[in-house]
Parts: sequence; structure tokens; C-alpha cells
Amino acid sequence: MALMITDECINCDVCEPECPNEAIYQGEEIYEIDPNRCTQCVGHFDTPQCIEVCPVDCIVPDPNHAETDEQLQIKYEKLTSAA
Repeated sequence: MALMITDECINCDVCEPECPNEAIYQGEEIYEIDPNRCTQCVGHFDTPQCIEVCPVDCIVPDPNHAETDEQLQIKYEKLTSAA
């Protein structure tokens, strides 16, 4: 399942550079995550790096983008093969 950033985001800028898929970007008011690029770091790390560095715990699973680990792995493979 892709991740999402909630309204509790304080725009601290620490999550964006940690994303290996470049899925995190500055939205109109807070940082946002592109669900088409988010793999929860599957293929890169054991845990989502954005969650690891977020000081306010505002990054949560996106209920609108449910995916299995297998689907996240396939997404990772597509993203890295296109590079």
C-alpha cells in the first residue's frame, strides 16, 4: 500500500531527500506522496525511510492505494528498470 502524508505535516523537509523513488514532493500546503512511485521502500530498504525520519509521525498507509508486498515489488522493478 502506498503511503500518504497527513495534515500534521510541519514541512520540515526531511522526508523528501530520503525517498529512493522520488515519490515525495512539496504540495500546495504540505509534502505529498505520489502513490504511483511509492513502494514503501520495498526493493530499497526494509522499512519506509520517510517514516523513519519523520519527527511528527504524519506518514501513514494510504487506504485508497492498497497494495500487497508483491505488488510493491513489481512497482519497484518497473520504476528501476525504466531508469
